[in-house]
Amino acid sequence: MKKIALIPARYGATRFPGKMMAKLGGKSVILRTYESTINTGVFDDVMVVTDSDIIYQEIVSNGGKAVMSKKEHECGTDRIAEAVVDMEVDIVVNVQGDEPFTQREPLEKLLQVFEGEAGKQVQVASLMQVLKDPVSIEDPNYVKVAVDKNFNALFFSRSVIPYPRNKDIQSVYYEHIGIYAFRKQMLLDFTQMPVTPLEAAEKIECLRYLENGISMKMVVTSYMGVEIDTPEDLDKAAKLL
Repeated sequence: MKKIALIPARYGATRFPGKMMAKLGGKSVILRTYESTINTGVFDDVMVVTDSDIIYQEIVSNGGKAVMSKKEHECGTDRIAEAVVDMEVDIVVNVQGDEPFTQREPLEKLLQVFEGEAGKQVQVASLMQVLKDPVSIEDPNYVKVAVDKNFNALFFSRSVIPYPRNKDIQSVYYEHIGIYAFRKQMLLDFTQMPVTPLEAAEKIECLRYLENGISMKMVVTSYMGVEIDTPEDLDKAAKLL
């Protein structure tokens, strides 16, 4: 299987405008994300997909690969789908541009679910981690996911799922980590599906799969690093260098 990573990156961001170009230890966030993704060694190719000349030049001037989006998109999935249409590829991984500490092991585990006889049935997969902090479990900024016995997603929500009605049961809470792997055709099909009611209500893109009856395989991993959503996150990330 040919496997590529595409990193969608736009310059504008509601909470932290220009965050992709913010400096982290002397390098921009997007360049660090690109380099760390390449350094995992699990992809046949890695590219940044952007609508920004600034981000495009940042990558190519540092010897990297980038492609320009032809138009504005609602989400990163739409952006990478446009880029992949004419590419010869089997599996496409969407790596978030604000994840400068992308690591090999989680991505390796994510790609493994597409292998073998069982893997032939998997069309889309994503990562999750155990969430233990009670404050984070209650926080709607942390998207939670409930899974079945085979680790297929049952539901994603900003609410607490499962709700601990029975206090005698020790529930496990999973946080969804927004890194996806798709078979190419499923990625293209997704962008043709209209926004679904639960997706619109929760503002969680992957609910569109579940509402259309498409299974989504979830892979448990350890924490991926620090996602840069705010200037405070940038300060946290700097301490990890």
